[in-house]
Parts: sequence; C-alpha cells; structure tokens
Amino acid sequence: MSTPMLAAFTEKAQMPEPVSQPRPRTRCVGRTLVKGLVVVLAFLTCLHAFEVLDLRSCLSERIVDVTAAQCPQATAVLPEKNSNLWTSLGKEFDTDKFKSRAVEWLGGAVRVPTQSYDKMAPVGQDPRWDAFGPFHEYLLKAFPQVHSTLELTKVNTYGLVYVWKGSDPSLKPILLAAHQDVVPVNPDTVDKWSHPPFSGFFDGERIWGRGSSDDKSGLIGILSSVESLLERGFQPTRGVVLAFGFDEEASGIYGASSLSKHLLSTYGKNAFLLLVDEGGGFANEFGSVVATPAIAEKGYIDVRVEVTSPGGHSSVPPEHTTIGLLSRLLVHYEANPYEARLSRGTPMYWKSQCLAAHASDVPHKLRRALKRAVKSDKALKQAQGLLFEDSTFRALVGTTQAIDLINGGVKTNALPEQAWAVVNHRIATDSSVDAVKEHDTALLKGLAHAFNLSYTAFGSQITGKDAPAYGTLTISDAWGASLEPAPISPIDAPEYALLSGTIKATYNAHRGLEGDDNIVVAPGIMSGNTDTRYYWALTPHIYRYNHYNARNGTALNNGVHTINESIEADAFLEMIKFFTTLILNADEFRA
Repeated sequence: MSTPMLAAFTEKAQMPEPVSQPRPRTRCVGRTLVKGLVVVLAFLTCLHAFEVLDLRSCLSERIVDVTAAQCPQATAVLPEKNSNLWTSLGKEFDTDKFKSRAVEWLGGAVRVPTQSYDKMAPVGQDPRWDAFGPFHEYLLKAFPQVHSTLELTKVNTYGLVYVWKGSDPSLKPILLAAHQDVVPVNPDTVDKWSHPPFSGFFDGERIWGRGSSDDKSGLIGILSSVESLLERGFQPTRGVVLAFGFDEEASGIYGASSLSKHLLSTYGKNAFLLLVDEGGGFANEFGSVVATPAIAEKGYIDVRVEVTSPGGHSSVPPEHTTIGLLSRLLVHYEANPYEARLSRGTPMYWKSQCLAAHASDVPHKLRRALKRAVKSDKALKQAQGLLFEDSTFRALVGTTQAIDLINGGVKTNALPEQAWAVVNHRIATDSSVDAVKEHDTALLKGLAHAFNLSYTAFGSQITGKDAPAYGTLTISDAWGASLEPAPISPIDAPEYALLSGTIKATYNAHRGLEGDDNIVVAPGIMSGNTDTRYYWALTPHIYRYNHYNARNGTALNNGVHTINESIEADAFLEMIKFFTTLILNADEFRA
C-alpha cells in the first residue's frame, strides 16, 4: 500500500470522536480501517491476478532504487562529430547486400584451417605453423583497404600488428585484439558435425565451422569494421592498433607473448587508452538483458602430483600400490574442494550488485540480501548461499580444481614404481599462486605422513630428507607456467563508461531502441585466460568483451571447442556495429 493511502487511513483514525460515545466510536473506526485494508488488498490482488498490476515489481522498485547506487549505469554514447557517418554505416550494415558480404568475409576465414596444438615446437621448426600463411593471404585479398592503408608488421612470422595512425599523436591509441588460431577438430567427430567443420557454410541464419565463434568472428568483425570505415574515407584522430595472435588456444607462448614485447618496445608501458579482446557478451539474466565485460581473469596453475614406491611382481602386492596411493591422494583432493567466498570489491560481487540493482526478476529474498550485503556480513553470507546454488556462479567466484591427467604403470604383472596426475587450478581473483601452493601442500601433508612418504612440495622438503620412508610424494608446478590472477580493471574510470556507453548505443541501434535501460552493463570475469595475460603492462583498462549475443546462454553454448561451432549472422553483424561504434566513440573521447 502506498504511503499517501496509509496517511489517509491514519488521518481518519485520528479524527476527534463524540464525547458521549468514545468506546464504540473507537471500535468502529478500527473495524473500518481493517475493512478498508482488506478491500484495498483484495483489489490489488485482483489487478495482479488479471496481470494489470505486477505486485512483485511494485514491492521491488524501492529496493532497486536504493541498490542502483551500487551499480551506476552509463548513458548510451553516440558519435557526435561523426554522427552522420555512424548513421550512414548503420543503415548500410542493415542491408542484405552488406549481410552477404559479412557472411562471406567470416565464412571465407573459417574455410582456411588455422589449428594450434599444445606443445608445438617454435615457429620455423614445427611445420604445422605453415597453416597461417594461407590465412594471411586470405586476409590480404578480403580486406584490400586495410592492407593498403594501415601499417602491417608481422611479429614472429605469424603475429599481426596493424597500425592505423591518428592525426593527433598526443592521444593514446586504442588496442583491439583477437586471435587467428582455432582449437583442433577431433578427426573422430567430423561425421557428427551438421556441416563440415571448415566449410564456413551459411544456412540462411547461421555461419558454421571451427572458429566461426572463437575467435574468427572477433578478428573478422574488427577488420570488417575498419574496412567499412576506410571505404567511407574515415581518418581517425586517435590511433587504432590491431593485434592478432596465432596460438591463444595453446597459451599464447609464441604469439601474444611476442606481440606484447613488440608493442611494449614500440609504445611503452601504459601507452593505450584501453584494450578490448575476446570475452564476454550479453544474455538474458533474471528477466533483463545483461552485458558482461570481463574486467579480470582468474589465475592458473597445474599441480603435478607424483608418487613413487618400490616395484616388484604383482603376485606379491603391498597393501597399496603406487597407483593406489595416488588414488587416495586424488580422492582426498576432491573431498576437500576450495572454499569459495563472495567478497566485496571483487568482479563477481559487483556483478551480483548490478543484477540486484537492475535485473527485473531477481528473487526478492536475494535482492534484499544483496542490498544489505553492502554493510552486513550476515547478509553477504546469505546472498552467497543463494547465488552459489548456481554452480557456474560459484565456480567463477572461487578457486577451482579439476583432475585432468593421470598416468601410471607399464604392465599388468608389474607393480608400478611411479604414478602421477595433474590437477588444474583456476585461481580466484582475490587469491594468488602462492596461496594455492600453500593450500595444496598442507592438504596432502597428513596422507604423506600416514603412508610414510617422503614429501617434497614445490621444491621444499616438507618431511625430513634423510628420514626412512616407503616412497616419495612430490607436488610441483607441472609445466612451470603458473599465472597470477589478472589485475582488475577499474569500473569507476571514464574508459569503462566509454565502453559501457558504446555497448548501450550498439544494442539500441541494432534494434531501433532509445534510452539507457534496455540493457544492463555489469562487470564480470573470464572463466579461462585470453591473450590479454601478456598485455597487462600496456594499459590498466583491459576489457574482454566482443558484444556477442548469447541470448539465454553463453558463447560456450554455440559449439565452442566442440562439434557444431556456429554463430548467427545477425549476431555477427551486431559485433561489426559494436567495433565501428567503439572506434568512432574512442576517436571523440577526451578524458
């Protein structure tokens, strides 16, 4: 009931009563008040039942208004100086002619296989890198304006850096990144694809094939945008740099790693206004459309767990073989997962606050808990419990562990002398590599003692070196490639507002909408790692976002890294609009 209505009832209840009949009059007014309340509630219930009024929305509006301060939204940002160009290109992008052109651009890229594999030898030694030569030839033919106007530097043979110089060298350029490589297609699954994996087939709605989503859509989307701007004679005031790695799917050891060194030596530290790479998109969440630019990435370490013990004939086995000992250790791992905690000041906390502030269908109990969680630890814990009912959300918040590799034994009648496994960890944004090492070291110490194993953890002797032992337990960084969680990009910076406003403008323009409430922008994180792991020194404003329309899921639902990878042509067109709008908006941006 509204405050004015309550006030009216209060005034009526306080009216002066006849002196001769005070008690009956009081009871009468009380009954009238109760009857009035019942009538009003019944009336509102009827309106709700006939869908004339949504009581849940009414009840949640005040909470949304209060919590909105926890997730301020930028207004849509439209180009001003280049508004006519932006409008004209928007109309062109909506034509069937341009759609056919864009589909062919992406389909052609998919038709050139560029698979990268784990543990490839360096460029020049491993012939599998040669696959990227034909892809470069394709780009040269498909985007003639880009290659005749921008300066192209090839780094470590196949890394691509395009430089579009701005007319004002005092302005920091923007950096747009993507990767050329795709994950391999398992030959045993080729017949399970709806369309051949490197066909680039267009069925009138979707473009099919490996890389159509991850990440040739991003790379071709960027080049399509630049080509279109060049065809209209656009000359940027602020420089634009494109960086395309070639082994992101294999940790970027030869690609982005080399590109980062080139960019640092050419431009220096903190030389770019912002960096946008592959990452988040937008989807329906709690009844609202929510865009999630990833402002951080989890850390990473693979822990190798190795056990050795005496061998011998399997006809005279010990109580536990080496494989048995390893199994006990791995069971102990899974029985003791990392405790995930939703902490203030982390990306997923901010994401939850944005959902509470702006998503229409967040349950009242969760919204209330998140509102109070700003100051109340008890409410924060309650909100955590509700949010962690979604296992995906929980995984994004905390450090995870997954046993992915195992090896041991050489023959059925020989006791194994060695067995090992690798446990993959994705490290929470508010944790560290050292914290994971300490946790895992302590976790296995008790079992090492119970089984009389000499224990070494990450180069440190945990048990007495010369003490008699049945066998050994060694845990270590499996590949020596651990990675700290990425620095968190600020969300109170003008650069984040620029990105957010561009997202809103693109979403509106693609649908003919106006206003700032059609899409919510909420920061988040990446579940994996991108090439940006090598670019931290280039700018503090790193956003992993390519404006992919995931509808009711995520990009991972479209066959990424598995069979039937595809992308809707309409979603790809909107990505081109996003990059175009971002380039034009950044060109006019002045912090």
